[in-house]
Amino acid sequence: MALSSLTAVSPVDGRYHHATLELAGYFSEYALIKYRVFIEVEYFISLCGSGISQLQHFDGSLNNKLRDIYNHFSLADAQWIKDKEKETNHDVKAVEYFLKDKFETLGLVDSLEFIHFGLTSQDINNTAIPYSWKEALTKVYIPELNILIAALEQRASEWTTTPMLAHTHGQPASPTRLGKEIRVFTERLANQLRLLEQIPNAAKFGGATGNFNAHKVAYPQTDWIAFGNAFVNDTLGLHRSQTTTQIEHYDHFAAQCDAMKRINNIMIDLCRDIWTYISMDYFKQKITKGQIGSSAMPHKVNPIDFENAEGNLGVANALFEHLAAKLPISRLQRDLTDSTVLRNIGVPMAHTLIALKSATRGLQKLILNEEALKADLERNWAVVAEAIQTVLRREGYPKPYETLKELTRTNETVTQETIAAFVETLDVGEGVKMELKAITPWNYTGV
Repeated sequence: MALSSLTAVSPVDGRYHHATLELAGYFSEYALIKYRVFIEVEYFISLCGSGISQLQHFDGSLNNKLRDIYNHFSLADAQWIKDKEKETNHDVKAVEYFLKDKFETLGLVDSLEFIHFGLTSQDINNTAIPYSWKEALTKVYIPELNILIAALEQRASEWTTTPMLAHTHGQPASPTRLGKEIRVFTERLANQLRLLEQIPNAAKFGGATGNFNAHKVAYPQTDWIAFGNAFVNDTLGLHRSQTTTQIEHYDHFAAQCDAMKRINNIMIDLCRDIWTYISMDYFKQKITKGQIGSSAMPHKVNPIDFENAEGNLGVANALFEHLAAKLPISRLQRDLTDSTVLRNIGVPMAHTLIALKSATRGLQKLILNEEALKADLERNWAVVAEAIQTVLRREGYPKPYETLKELTRTNETVTQETIAAFVETLDVGEGVKMELKAITPWNYTGV
């Protein structure tokens, strides 16, 4: 059966293919092979400038043609490498043979053995994968997160002055403003995004066991640490881990996973709050003609965008948690468990991307139901008790908290009339009484 969005096992490539398609350029098998080719070519170009006598005749005139190998890398090229891998049973070695074939075409027969010179596979994988991860973060994930933050900020601005009954412990509490409650999430997301952006995209590059053994034995006079730092840090724009085994230790990548999990937790919190506000009728949702909310109940317009986002965020977090816990652990100088796990790093980002798009779409459907907010405030005049007792404290009134507690902590409904009658019984000046009567659930919203 041919692979399609209908036959894919994973919903990332099936049901949600349209939402995650842009990640194929960073995390597909084709993309991984292309990034490996990119690293090998750039390494060879850097090697030509390292002072090695056998490569000193390279003056950079062929660099553009060499870079065309990865700039014009095709699906046919990737298939050539996959076919070669069937012979070699080694994916990175197949890339090396592909490049040797390309170099021969360019007439570089005398330089073939400097492709992948002195390297182990993980020097390629542990630079190619961090590079693709960085690219996906900066070109897909962060822009999509910023779209959500901007959408939240827009709604927060629209509702800046909209009073709303707060609920702490699920009970009516001091009123707030809807815009401020939305802005809580924009601040949290922006703060965590800044922390994520501060984490280096770390890479390993140092030969078979991290010591540049092969490089040093062939060219002992070359400062290979300086070369490695220049190649990884300057050419690739990554952060070279200085002391490693055969593989990157993944501590920085684990920190990125943890940071993205925190961002996802904030988004789950947001989705559940919006879901609850919809259930309280604070929001209606835009109706799309032809769409069905329930197969049995024609009236329903379900908050499916926020439910979809929450579900995908949960899947993403489970994978981020495993990546963060597993990848930094490897037996002695290296075992193979990181290799198969690394192939899945695009999956939690894909589920996160689905969630980001879904949550943004849901925000755009919200219609404020001001009547419901007003009605809820009207039913809860008891929340001004805090305001009254605080003013009475200011005035030196004896036991104001206890006085208001006796008034409001009952099973009877407290109304505007209840409050007004109570204020009249207080032994305070007329000016203070007028001040207290002017406090309402709509204007007691703080700063």
